[in-house]
Amino acid sequence: MTTSAQRIRAWTGPQILGYGFRPFFLGAALFAALAMLAWIGALSGLWSIPSAFGAVEWHAHEFLWGYLSAVVAGFMLTAVPNWTGRLPITGLPLAVLWCSWAAGRIAVFLSAHLPPLPTAAIDLGFLVLLIFMLGREIVAGRNWRNLKVLLMVGLLLAGNAVYHAEMMSGGSAHDSLGLRIGLASAVLLIAVIGGRIIPSFTRNWLVRRAPGVLPMPFDGDDKVIIAVTALALLLWLVMPLSIATALAMLAAGIGNLWRLSRWAGWRSLAEPLVAILHLAYLFLPLGFFAVAASVLFPEAVPQSAGLHTWTVGAIVLMTLAVMTRASLGHSGLPLHADWRITGIYVLAATAALARVGAGLLPQADWLLHLAATCWVLAFLLFAVVYAPLFVRRRARP
Repeated sequence: MTTSAQRIRAWTGPQILGYGFRPFFLGAALFAALAMLAWIGALSGLWSIPSAFGAVEWHAHEFLWGYLSAVVAGFMLTAVPNWTGRLPITGLPLAVLWCSWAAGRIAVFLSAHLPPLPTAAIDLGFLVLLIFMLGREIVAGRNWRNLKVLLMVGLLLAGNAVYHAEMMSGGSAHDSLGLRIGLASAVLLIAVIGGRIIPSFTRNWLVRRAPGVLPMPFDGDDKVIIAVTALALLLWLVMPLSIATALAMLAAGIGNLWRLSRWAGWRSLAEPLVAILHLAYLFLPLGFFAVAASVLFPEAVPQSAGLHTWTVGAIVLMTLAVMTRASLGHSGLPLHADWRITGIYVLAATAALARVGAGLLPQADWLLHLAATCWVLAFLLFAVVYAPLFVRRRARP
C-alpha cells in the first residue's frame, strides 16, 4: 500500500501541488500583504476598492474568508491525512480547490461590477468544496472524532453566507451577525485545535532538553473550559451587548488564561517556534476580556479593541505559528526558528499590539500605520523565507 510520504515523494508535477499546505500557505501570505496594502490605500484616499462591499466590510470579509479560510484549508489538508491514514489531496484536485479560493477573492474584490448572487456563489463555493473533500476523507477513514473540526469549518461557511446576505441588504460590518459567526468559529477553532497542539508540541520540545515541569495533557478541565468558551461565544452571537454576555466572556477569559498557564510556556522561551504558540494563545483570553470590557465600559473600550485582539492577535499569530512550523516539518527541515522566522513573529506581534493600541487610542494614527506596515512586512517575509520550500522537493533524511 502506498503511504502518504511515498506518494508525496513520487509526485512528479509542480511541487507546489504536492501537498495542501504549499499553495494555500503561500497564497494566504501574499494575499494578506496585498489586501492590507489595498485597504490602507483606500483608507488614505489613494484609490477605491471596486467591491460592492464598503471598504471596511471588504477588509473584514477578506481577513476571515480570504486569508483565514486559506490557512484553515492548508492546515486541514495537511492534518487530515495524518488523522485518517489516507493519502493526501494533491495535483489537479488541489489545484481546483486553490483556484476556487482565488476565484472567490477576485469575485468579492470586483463585486461592484458583478451580480450579488453569483458573487456569493463563487465565494461560498470554496468552503463548500473544502468541506466536501475533507468530509469524504474523514468518513472514508472512519475518523469520526474529528468531524467536530469539520463542523467548525461549516460554521465559518455559515458566517460567510450570512455576511453576504447582510451586504446584499445594505448591512455593515459594525453590527454584522455573519462577521460574529465567522470570528466565533475561528476563536473556537483556536481553542479546540490550539488546546491540543500547543501542549503536545511544547512537551515534545521540552522532553528532549531538560527535566522539569511539563504541559498538562488534555483532560476534563479542558472540556469544561471549551464548553464555557462556546457558551460565551453563543451569547455573543445572539446578544452581543448584554451584561450576561460580558460575564460569560470574563469566565471564558479566566478559563482560557488558566488553561494556558498549565502548558509550561515559560519554559519554551529559548525556542521561538514553540514560544509563539503560547503568545498567540494568550491573545485569546485577552480578547475575551477586551470584548467584556467593551460591553461593561463602552466609553473607555471600543468594540474594535476586542475584535482586533482576536483577529490581529490570536488569529494572525496562531496561523503564522502553525504555517511556519508545519512548513518546516513537512519540508524535512529541523523544527527551529532562525532569525528570519523570529523576525516574522516579532513583526506580527508588533502589528497586533499596535492595532489594539490604535483602537484604544484612536487619535494616535501612527499606531495604525505601524500595525499595517508590520503586518505587510511579516507576511512578505514569510513568503520570501518559505516560497523556496514550497516549490522544491521535500528534503529526505
